[in-house]
Amino acid sequence: MTQTPAARRDPYDGFQGSVGRTFADSRPAWPAERRAADGAPNIVVVLVDDMGYSDIGPFGAEIATPVLDSVAESGVRLTNYHTMPLCSPARAALLTGLNPHRVGYAMVANADPGFPGYGMEIAEDIPTLAETLHGAGYATYAVGKWHLARDSSSNAADDRRNWPLQKGFDQYYGVLEGLTNLFHPHQLVRDNSPLDIDAFPEGYYYTDDITDQAIGMVKGLRAHDADKPFFLYLAHNAVHAPLQAKPADIDRQRGRYADGWDEVRRRRFARQLADGLFPEGTALPPRNREAGEEVDAFEQLPPEQRELAARYMEVYAAMVANIDENLGRLLAVIEAYGELDNTIVVFTSDNGGSGEGGAEGTRSYFSRFAHHPRLPEDWRPDVERDPELIGGPRSMVHYPRGWAMASNTPFRLYKRHTYAGGVRVPFLLSWPRGLPRTEGDGGLRHAYQYVTDLAPTLLELAGVARPAELHGRAVQEEDGTAFVSVLRDPAAASTHPEQYCEMTGNRSYYRDGHKIVTVHRPGAPYDDSEWALYDIRTDPTEVRDLAAARPEVVKELAAAWEEAAWRNGVFPLPGPGGAMVRRGPGEDRLERPVTLLPGTPELERYRSSRLTAFRSFTVTVELARHGAGDQGVLVSHGDQGGGYSLYVEEGRLRLAYNEYGALHEADAGPLPAGARTVELSAAAEPGLRWRFAVRVDGEERPALPGSVHQLIGMAPFQGISVGLDRKSPVSWPVHLRHGVFRYSGELASVTYRPGEPGPDAPEVVAAALREAAAAFE
Repeated sequence: MTQTPAARRDPYDGFQGSVGRTFADSRPAWPAERRAADGAPNIVVVLVDDMGYSDIGPFGAEIATPVLDSVAESGVRLTNYHTMPLCSPARAALLTGLNPHRVGYAMVANADPGFPGYGMEIAEDIPTLAETLHGAGYATYAVGKWHLARDSSSNAADDRRNWPLQKGFDQYYGVLEGLTNLFHPHQLVRDNSPLDIDAFPEGYYYTDDITDQAIGMVKGLRAHDADKPFFLYLAHNAVHAPLQAKPADIDRQRGRYADGWDEVRRRRFARQLADGLFPEGTALPPRNREAGEEVDAFEQLPPEQRELAARYMEVYAAMVANIDENLGRLLAVIEAYGELDNTIVVFTSDNGGSGEGGAEGTRSYFSRFAHHPRLPEDWRPDVERDPELIGGPRSMVHYPRGWAMASNTPFRLYKRHTYAGGVRVPFLLSWPRGLPRTEGDGGLRHAYQYVTDLAPTLLELAGVARPAELHGRAVQEEDGTAFVSVLRDPAAASTHPEQYCEMTGNRSYYRDGHKIVTVHRPGAPYDDSEWALYDIRTDPTEVRDLAAARPEVVKELAAAWEEAAWRNGVFPLPGPGGAMVRRGPGEDRLERPVTLLPGTPELERYRSSRLTAFRSFTVTVELARHGAGDQGVLVSHGDQGGGYSLYVEEGRLRLAYNEYGALHEADAGPLPAGARTVELSAAAEPGLRWRFAVRVDGEERPALPGSVHQLIGMAPFQGISVGLDRKSPVSWPVHLRHGVFRYSGELASVTYRPGEPGPDAPEVVAAALREAAAAFE
């Protein structure tokens, strides 16, 4: 076979100097240094997770946010800013300026159903804001939540093509996935490498940590370059569940929410009206009453339920206040360099407040958040906890959806919905030098703008042009439009006259003040009977449905939605069972048996879950040396939100099973010196249950009596560790006695062998449903 010879470039081609045989008869030349324009502003984008419209002081909250108050006082508030109703799509749109389906994020990056809109990767012909600014001479930093890499691509073996450094950032520190434990983050990543961490220091808190890292990046830059501008993308995991806050922060909120969500919502709305956020005549909608989303009157709840609900909200408020405090620390450092006046500060949320906590809230978030078409009747979406533990490292809390309704004041519904509660969020932008406030300008901007508009706006403010090519390819056109005119003039018209939206079948279309919107029920047909119509210029809270009175407008906007959906890659729309179940064939390799040697870093969460989820499995621990006094953890998988641990203590083999926060423990008898093999097996049974068995050198030992609920969905949230129980422990009592409890003997290996899918595995259930449907055809 003849091969085409590789190209060879003349080493002197394009050199601007001259080259002779020696330095004496040569003239040097240097390529132009890539520098940003003199006076280019720094850019700080603070993106909070699942924060509702009214959760900060400038948008009506009773929560003290003095730093954000000062940002609002020096800048502008966009009262009509819209985003996507879920995190990954919103982040993709924010960082690219393209509609999320075009980028490949129709959903969170926890699926791979095999269609273009669900590709979950930013293509190489789509420049991110970081890539564009980096090309213009900016330093680019990201800390916190990424959630733009597919969960199956979050492990150390991935090619990392969709990790932050490959998308334009110089440095990164944070969590690649959509949520984490704020006291014990499950997998921290620095730059391109997951960090191998056994335990966190006393008093560790993730929001403080990522702020420290951001401050360190800024200080490091200024130590080496006094002039280079920076772009900092500070993406908080807070206030996403599980809700966790430092004790002192919670104490400052004690007693503030005893009046309940109805009264808090009423007061917030009164402040919003007094501050001019909405036009006169705007109505506060009744409590959410859509099927499956209902909110009860707070005063009608039993006293103990009211007290518990108030505690949940105290934790949430503490998280918001902590975000504000940490932003103050960051801005103080920028001010110390004399650069705050020339720093663009943006503060917003990825989507509206989350109703995932259900009607009552939960202290067992991973149990409440478990998605399965056939959850058994005995499934427990909550666990008992000492009230003093709520919000701490031993509880996985989410507040009741009544508080999400209050967070989204004055709008209807929540995250995931295309009603305003899911898509209208707070937005602040301050740049004292470039956008000074003029007399009489209260800083309010009421023009409709969309999340895709932020990237082009920041580039225009910074005087940076979006590149025409990237990686040798013409770039895709933007969907967003800069709104600098709106920032400069409160009377300026919106630069974004129309916009489609779709999320898990919920749809909307906005055009010049009118909006059609659906609440889609899974399995229902996608037809025009779903549409409601609102004039959000006079009815921003979407309470007066005009669909019956204005059918011609509904028809026109429905046709526009259909056209936009085809143009942006929205189709196919999800059917029964949703898109989360589907995975590409490449993931089959994640379900192969795996042998872990001593010293192996913690196996990544998703990789670990593929070995156990919805199936039987066997764990074989080979002991190279076990002496009479040896003890410690042989293998652990999970954390305080759910998991299991096999350990030796005082000569006895023990099994701890954390059932979404409810701890079960079994004594499997003595583990004698010289034992060679310990085996743990789980048999998947109907009703989403496992029955465990333990064997030592082939001998059956006592295990848990009866069966326990399987860990599904996001649980176990922490990956598999051999020889210790890292970070958040499976058993808190063992953690109190021994910490990570490193095994003192000598492990040879730990081998996981996944079995067949159980009777309740999603693919088994889906096949049964298809078979049943075929029988009636």
